[in-house]
Amino acid sequence: MKGFTACANNLGVTADMPFAKEFFAPLHGNFQKAITDGKVVTCMLIQAILIEAFAISAYHIYIPVADPFARKITERVVKDEYTHLNYGQEWLKANLNASREELKQANRDNLPLVRKMLDQVAVDAKALHMDKEDLMADFLSSYQEALMDIGFENREIARMAAAALVG
Repeated sequence: MKGFTACANNLGVTADMPFAKEFFAPLHGNFQKAITDGKVVTCMLIQAILIEAFAISAYHIYIPVADPFARKITERVVKDEYTHLNYGQEWLKANLNASREELKQANRDNLPLVRKMLDQVAVDAKALHMDKEDLMADFLSSYQEALMDIGFENREIARMAAAALVG
């Protein structure tokens, strides 16, 4: 947080916390419902896979266009995001047999929200020289790699990823 606050200060911008709260509200709501319902697998998919893959894709696309100060901080942050993603992958991999169907349902419920989030920030991303299609492609690549590592087969992954294209 300190690094990103410094980046924002360096760029002369202020974080829009009300927007951030609204932006993440659908995923946050699904996460809160999953907690209430005792669906740990859904929570892990949302927090440790979807949100981390989303962040990683944004950082991957941002780093080449970032100023040197922001690039240095963002490169450190992305390493931390990979740690979070890996934690979720390992937990889900160890619990795949018991969680496969919940994972598929959680994917159907939440992956389209990520696509909507990318649509929501497309104009801002473009202002930073970040292409929406590049963001989606990088996100899907990170997401698919995580699913493969967890133990899903290519055909299952393709079906799950297609959920982002509908709805």
